[in-house]
Amino acid sequence: MTNPAAYRPDPRFAALGPDFADVVAPADFPRAEARFWNGRWAREMGLDGLGAQAQQRHFHRFEPLPDNQAAPLAIRYHGHQFRTYNPQIGDGRGFLFAQARDSRGRLLDLATKGSGRTPHSRSGDGRLTLKGAVREVLAAEMLEALGVYTSKAFCVFETGEALHRGDEPSPTRSAVLTRLSHSHVRFGVFQRHAYFDRPDLLGELTAYAVENLVPEAVAHPGGPGAGLLDAACRRSAELAAQWMAAGFVHGVLNTDNLVVTGESFDYGPWRFLPHFEPGFTAAYFDHSGLYAYGRQPESVFWALQQLGGALSLIAERDALIEALSGFPEHYKRAVRAAFLHRLGLEPLEDEADSAFVTALLDVMRTTALPFEAVFFDWFCGDHGRAMASARAETYRSETFAPVRDGIAARAPVRPGRLTHPYFARPEPVHLVIETVEEIWAPIAERDDWSALEAALEAIAQARTGYDLGPGRPGFLQD
Repeated sequence: MTNPAAYRPDPRFAALGPDFADVVAPADFPRAEARFWNGRWAREMGLDGLGAQAQQRHFHRFEPLPDNQAAPLAIRYHGHQFRTYNPQIGDGRGFLFAQARDSRGRLLDLATKGSGRTPHSRSGDGRLTLKGAVREVLAAEMLEALGVYTSKAFCVFETGEALHRGDEPSPTRSAVLTRLSHSHVRFGVFQRHAYFDRPDLLGELTAYAVENLVPEAVAHPGGPGAGLLDAACRRSAELAAQWMAAGFVHGVLNTDNLVVTGESFDYGPWRFLPHFEPGFTAAYFDHSGLYAYGRQPESVFWALQQLGGALSLIAERDALIEALSGFPEHYKRAVRAAFLHRLGLEPLEDEADSAFVTALLDVMRTTALPFEAVFFDWFCGDHGRAMASARAETYRSETFAPVRDGIAARAPVRPGRLTHPYFARPEPVHLVIETVEEIWAPIAERDDWSALEAALEAIAQARTGYDLGPGRPGFLQD
C-alpha cells in the first residue's frame, strides 16, 4: 500500500505520445530475490508502505503503480558514443516505469535497467548482471554522500538468469535495477528528433523539459530552446565540478548518458581516484583517455554543444551560442565552490580560491596522497585530526605548506559536524576498485552480502557526517 499523504503520482512523459517512446513489456523473470530497497527514498516518494509482495509486484514484475503510468515506455534517443554518432540506440534494456512528485513538488522518474528486451535492444539481451546492479548501488550511494547531484538506486531484485558477459566470469548472475532520478531526458533524445528534422517534436520535448524539469528556463529572453540549453549548461557545469571534487570518473560521457537536469546517472565502468591523477580512466575500452578524470569538464561541454546543435532547429543561433559561451565561467565558479564545499570551508574571493584549489591539486598529485583521505582529514579546517592521521608526516612537510596556509585562512562551515561518529573513524570510506571487488567477492563466492551491508552502513554514516546535501549555496542537491 502506498502512503497517500506522500505518494503524488504524476505521469507526464506518456502524454508526449508514441513519437517519443515505445510501449514495452517487462521480462518474465524466473526468480525474485529482493537484494536492495532504498527505504529513505521510498519514504520520500510515499512508497514506504509497500510490503514485500507489493514491492515484488511493482519492481520485479512491474505492475503499474496506483494512478500512474499505464505501461512501461522505452524512450527513443540517439547519441554520440565516443564522439561517433549512433542512430541505432535507445532504451535497449530499460524503460520509464512511473513518475511522481517529491515533497518539494519536483517531478521524479522511476526507470529500470536490466528489465528485458525492447525495440532498441539490437543484439543485446536486455539484461543486467547482479554485479552491475551492486556497483550502481555503491556508486549512487557514495556520490550522494559526497555531495554530487546523482540519481538514486531505488531497488534491486536478483532475477535468476545466467548471463554470459565477456568482461565477467560467465555465466554470471542477473538482476533488475530501478533507479530514481529527476529526469531520463537525455541529450540524445533531442538529437534523435533533430536527426529526423522534426522541429515540431523538438518543440514539444523542450516545452516538456522547461515545464517539468528546468523551470528556471521559462523566462529566458532567448526563448525556451535557448533557456533549456542555458539551464543545462549551468547545471552540467556544477555536475562536472562535483565529479572532480569527489574524485569520480564516470567513464562513459556519451551524449546519451547526460541529461538536461544536470544529474549524474547510469553507472557502468565508473571509478573513484586512488589519488589525484588527471589521466586516470575508468573504462578499459577507453584507450585514448577521452573520458579520463581530467577531461570530464571538456567532455561535458562537447556534449552540450551537440545538444545546442539539435536545438538549433527551434532556437536562434546567437542565443544558443551565448548559452554555450557561459559554460567555462559556470564551471570555473562551480569547481571552486565544489572543492571548498567538500573541505567544509568558507570561500574568500574568486582569484584566491582558484589559486588555493590549484595548489591543493598540485600538492595532491606530487604527494600521491589518497584522494578521499585529504578531504576527510582536513574537513572543516585544522582541528588536529590531520596531524594525528597516518598522513601526518606529509601534512607537516614544506610541500604541503601552501595547502595548510590556505586552509588556515578560511573559516570552517558548520564545524559542529566534526562531532559526528564518522569523524572518529581512523580512515574514510573510499570506494577504489580494490574495495569494490572486496565487497563483491563474498557475494559471488558464497552469497554473503555482509560486506555490502557494512559498506552501505559506512557510506550512510559518511553522508550524514559530511552533510553536503540540501540547502548548500550553489548546489542542486536533493
